[in-house]
Amino acid sequence: MPNAKVLEQKKAVVVELSESMKKAASGVLVDYKGISVEADTKLRVELRKAGVTYKVVKNTLMERAVKGIGLEGLEPVLKGTTALAVSDDAVAPAKILCEYAKKSGDKFKIKAGFVEGRVINPAEVQALAELPPKEILIAQIMAGLNAPVSGVANALNANIRGLAAVLNAVAEKKSA
Repeated sequence: MPNAKVLEQKKAVVVELSESMKKAASGVLVDYKGISVEADTKLRVELRKAGVTYKVVKNTLMERAVKGIGLEGLEPVLKGTTALAVSDDAVAPAKILCEYAKKSGDKFKIKAGFVEGRVINPAEVQALAELPPKEILIAQIMAGLNAPVSGVANALNANIRGLAAVLNAVAEKKSA
């Protein structure tokens, strides 16, 4: 049995994990077995630039953390090497880690993820990674909202142009 000091440290780690996962908009669990230290360092730098927190976690501590916050669906993937990436941006961790997994082949695998308190599988993490950036999504929504208004304006203008053309033709016919 571990001594009291070690037990307190582990409890603190579980609380820290739980809090970071609760606050995060999304998170991704990965199996990083077999990647080099240099590759891991480059990945960490890229994640840090995007505002993503990335850390290696012990499966037993992670298991306790997910039980505490109600993400029990993650327990089956807590085997082997596990690292956790969390962020306030719902897409950033998935986008960066899926891109990295594609480049590294079998050495780096997406295990699972979570978004807004819901557990997602690796395919859903990949789908999340393929979403366009937030600014582009907003622009697409605005274009969609603007399209009906533009259509109505064009239809009204077409009717007015048609009326003007008819009136002009009648005026020319009467003057001739």
